Amino acid sequence: MTDTTARPAVAGRTVLIAGATSAAGRAVASALTDAGAHVIAVGSNAERLRGLAAEVPGAETYVCDLGDFAQVTALAEAVRADHGPIDGLIHLVGGWRGGGGLAGQSDEDWDFLHTHVVTTLRNTTRAFNDDLLASPAGRLAIVSSVSVDKPAPGGANYAAAKAAAETWTRAVGQGFAKASTDAAAVIFVVRALAGLETELATAVGGLWDVPAASVNNSRVLLAPPAS
Repeated sequence: MTDTTARPAVAGRTVLIAGATSAAGRAVASALTDAGAHVIAVGSNAERLRGLAAEVPGAETYVCDLGDFAQVTALAEAVRADHGPIDGLIHLVGGWRGGGGLAGQSDEDWDFLHTHVVTTLRNTTRAFNDDLLASPAGRLAIVSSVSVDKPAPGGANYAAAKAAAETWTRAVGQGFAKASTDAAAVIFVVRALAGLETELATAVGGLWDVPAASVNNSRVLLAPPAS
């Protein structure tokens, strides 16, 4: 009997997850692999990447300091040589630093957040932008925070870094639109990502189910499922 079950649209796509060893990264890697995508998992910790590889068979792992553009450029070259160009870039590098009111927004915390939230995004999008433009279904996604809409003094560093990442992503999306390609940039927004890993993974996989123009430069709020 013929199997008429439709394959997910992401099946066969090569998707790179930056910051793949986080709980969210593992959930996305697992969901995409189960859907038939070819997952490239990138992180800075080799031991944690080995754990991910054991948890998500089929995921290809690469160690890279995504805050170093020379390393990211070398990563892009290696991935293309090993697997060809990518069809998706899911940026999940981040971290939280905050508290102490405005006076507590230290330079050390700002440097950490800027590097993890903004610099890694700038580096990966610049290195892989041509891949996404050339793909018949290129997708870029990041995770941002509701704090961008209502920043507080104790989280000013964090909200500012997330706002910068959103602006950068919208610029990439505008470039996609001007190029008239089937590529899209999407911002997922959360109050807190912990507990929403499954929702994020589902939303990421669904990006390939819809036309790029319908989601490009969109800002999508993720919330827990209604009980």
